[in-house]
Amino acid sequence: MDTDHRGLVLLTGASGYIGGRLLKALEAAGQPVRCLARHPAFLRSRASSSTEVIRADCLDRASLRPAMAGVQTAYYFVHSMGSTGQFEDEDRQSAQNFADVAREQGVARIVYLGGLGNQDQALSAHLRSRHEVADILRSSGFPQSNFALRSSSGPVASRMR
Repeated sequence: MDTDHRGLVLLTGASGYIGGRLLKALEAAGQPVRCLARHPAFLRSRASSSTEVIRADCLDRASLRPAMAGVQTAYYFVHSMGSTGQFEDEDRQSAQNFADVAREQGVARIVYLGGLGNQDQALSAHLRSRHEVADILRSSGFPQSNFALRSSSGPVASRMR
């Protein structure tokens, strides 16, 4: 895990598969963690008493400000596929809001887990959206770590800057 053990970490997607496992690892390492959740009651029972759970939604820019206050590293594991509208539009807006507020609040780094797929080939809407989110976060104007999974012929994960 590439975090500074003195700085507050914001974790999105902590109720999901990857985010939930990362939450447990961060807590076990003694990392101060704040989880962003649209439904905090659902997440509170999964987090330790030392983890702060705050109500916020990446589609609501104003709700992100208190969630990001004092945060050094923010993990962005948000995906809108379950939305009732066009998830690609919501994914783009969520990522832009997150990047903008992170910059406003002085977040030092965003860590994002992308998706598989070669952008030079036809991608599903889901994978196209994952790449668009990566582009939005990458071009947000401050240092970030971007982790992308690779095919079985390459490394399982690689760190890209």
